Amino acid sequence: MKGQFSAASPARTVDRRKKQRRRINMWCWIFMIPTLILYILFQGYPILSSIFYSTLDWSGMTSSALFVGLDNFKELLQDKYFFNAVANSFKYMLMAVPLQLVISLALAYIFNSILKKGATFFRTVFFLPVITTASIVGIIMMFIFGGTGSINQFLSLFGVRGLNWLGNANTALIVVVLIGVWKDSGTFMIYWLAALQSVSQDVYEAATIDGANKWQTFLHVVFPLIIPIGGVITVLCIISSLKVFDLIQTMTNGGPFYSTDVAATFVYRTAYASSSGMPRLGYASAAAMTFGIIVVVIGTVGNVVKTAFQKKNAI
Repeated sequence: MKGQFSAASPARTVDRRKKQRRRINMWCWIFMIPTLILYILFQGYPILSSIFYSTLDWSGMTSSALFVGLDNFKELLQDKYFFNAVANSFKYMLMAVPLQLVISLALAYIFNSILKKGATFFRTVFFLPVITTASIVGIIMMFIFGGTGSINQFLSLFGVRGLNWLGNANTALIVVVLIGVWKDSGTFMIYWLAALQSVSQDVYEAATIDGANKWQTFLHVVFPLIIPIGGVITVLCIISSLKVFDLIQTMTNGGPFYSTDVAATFVYRTAYASSSGMPRLGYASAAAMTFGIIVVVIGTVGNVVKTAFQKKNAI
């Protein structure tokens, strides 16, 4: 009897663990189901619909839609305005991402390790632009950087002749990038703050004992520790910059001469605006799908290169 009891005990323990695991999995799925439903409704369904619409010659305003297969994609590959919009999207990303990462990291380190008194107040101040409506910011900035705006009036005090910053093809994209960086840096400052606060206080104390100043502590001790989190922040920053739409739509509407036209404004104008003639929802869907594929391919190649580089360094 004793031997049978001993043999049965492990079996009961295993069964109990399986039941607990099933119960935990069940509750996990119960809590995930609402999010999955919302994702399918507001992300999954629109993506699948866009794939289907991209094969149609359809304005989106009538019930008649003609199936054209891949003709929209063939036309898109010969559309200079689409490739101009894609190029501008990546120009915006290349200008905005380094500035956002550096500025937000600098702010986070200052408010976390250098400026102790009033740090909470200054964090709030720098985060305020994030919670303002982008379209309202765009309209306000349109007046500030206009030909008779505040910037030019300030420059005139010093005898400097101002520009129509948003009406000049050479300066419009730069101005939009700077405003976008100002508005979104608060978000990435919070991310960097989370990364910096994950570093043990013992690390800072050890560096101080070894005679390192604030800059040396950050550069040689703290920064190497937060690089993995920094990689995630960089990816989020890149995704955010490639999705830019509202600021450009309200400030320049893609102009002047399509110099600030990005993928999102191209898709919006083609699908909904009548400035280019009859709206073409099918063609706009093809443009959105093509841009998405380009981004995914670039991301995949970058991930492969990063993995190969990490393996090479590990050897």
